[in-house]
Amino acid sequence: MAKKAKEKKLDANGNRPFGMLDKIAYAAGDFGCNMSFALKGTVQTFWLVYMMMETGLLSALLLLVQIWDAVNDPLIGTMIDNDKRNYKMGKFKTYIFIGACGLLVGGAAVFLPFPNAPVVIKAILFILGYIVWDAFYTVANVPYGSMLSLITEDTGERAQLSTWRSIGSMFGNIVPTIILPMLIWQKVFYDGTDDFLNRIEIPEGFDKSQFLTNPITHEPYQIGDAVLSPATGKQVEILLGERVFWAALIMGILGFFAFMFMIKKISIRVDENSVKTNEGGQKFNVVKAFSNFMKNRPAVGATVAAMGMFLGMQSATTANTIMFATYFNKASMSGIVQMIGFLPMVLFLPFIKKLVNKFGKKETSVVGCIVSVIGGLIMLIFPVIENRDTALLVYLAGLVAFGIGMGVYSCVSWAFMADAIDYNEWKFGTREEGTVYSLHSFFRKLAQGIGPSIVLVVMGILGYDSSLGTIGQSIETSHNMCWLVAGLYLFSAVVQLVGVAFIYNLDKKTLEKMKTDLAVKHAAE
Repeated sequence: MAKKAKEKKLDANGNRPFGMLDKIAYAAGDFGCNMSFALKGTVQTFWLVYMMMETGLLSALLLLVQIWDAVNDPLIGTMIDNDKRNYKMGKFKTYIFIGACGLLVGGAAVFLPFPNAPVVIKAILFILGYIVWDAFYTVANVPYGSMLSLITEDTGERAQLSTWRSIGSMFGNIVPTIILPMLIWQKVFYDGTDDFLNRIEIPEGFDKSQFLTNPITHEPYQIGDAVLSPATGKQVEILLGERVFWAALIMGILGFFAFMFMIKKISIRVDENSVKTNEGGQKFNVVKAFSNFMKNRPAVGATVAAMGMFLGMQSATTANTIMFATYFNKASMSGIVQMIGFLPMVLFLPFIKKLVNKFGKKETSVVGCIVSVIGGLIMLIFPVIENRDTALLVYLAGLVAFGIGMGVYSCVSWAFMADAIDYNEWKFGTREEGTVYSLHSFFRKLAQGIGPSIVLVVMGILGYDSSLGTIGQSIETSHNMCWLVAGLYLFSAVVQLVGVAFIYNLDKKTLEKMKTDLAVKHAAE
């Protein structure tokens, strides 16, 4: 009887029917990915603040490794596609296992704490650490993303997996976004020990004795007193570089266990050789592909909007951290503030379908982009407010407004690209999914790579001196970081609005006509 009961739980091919276990396991996979990927925002801060790498050099090195980042995906995707060996766990699970093992230490490899090493050694450590980390991440992430098509052939079930992947990603981001800053940033209090001045790593050019006396009262510090920066008069916060390394190592272990849970619990129901990780089988004419892409107005509009999002939001990450450390003196709390600001993104998920059905994708997103612009304009106010607690509240209000608008856009951004592919068939008679998606992905990665590099250069122009850490930055420099952050968020919102409102041309009425025409065409074929 027990055997018959077990047989009833299997489908016609001998597999367990698709269910909640598959969805939870697939979510665990993206949790594992984000235990590593979410560290990306900490890389620049670590190398800028703790390793004290000069902004121009770090900018150049960041561009260099981004070239590897762009090349690495199709290379590893092709390698997986061409691998025809039979693995005990299956090809995709095996590659994910290899990537997960590499990420046990790969994430920590880019955070090796040697702040006193020569500049050349630092550059080598950065490049090698990043390449190793990014390679193992790709080995795990590329087959993980493609594996969605192996779990089920049902369109509705695949949509459920996509939603659960987003849930796994969200929880995977919570740990590094909220908890990590609390662990790696430390407010400095005077403890009266002989090695106190050495432990807080006072930058060159400062008289160490200044950090034994309160710059406001000019009285010697007593044990337990908050140590204030002579430059800003605010409490000193230092980045604990060695703790970043250990945190990355622990996150690698957490990610490994999440991957192992997914590998053990998820079921593969589709032939692995029928799914490609890299759709580049035929010769790719770059000039022709780019020309066709530029004729596809919805694809261009959606891509411009996505580039705006990355150029503004991701580029602001480092400047934002420096701003919290030097201006608000709340670097350890920066993650909580950021999460509060972007919580509206999550809140919009249950309502976006109703909004889109009633008003249309473009129309809903345009309103969202306008709200984001308003949020960016509110942010321009906080740098002129003298009271920093009030300024922080105004900044948070702007961030919440920005997050509301971004939440609307984020929920439909990939749907824009699906409609852009239909538009290509509607206008030009060919679908060209591979070309549209690959060029869209290329421009997104271009924005992700160039944006932070440019911002690092701008930070240097605005006075940030990496040799001074966060302790020695001037009041003017910390104030400049506020203007830079506000400007980046406003720029991001404006570029998104231009892409969605003025370039992307599939409003609700046009979209319905396109769908009707294509349905007639497909029926005739």
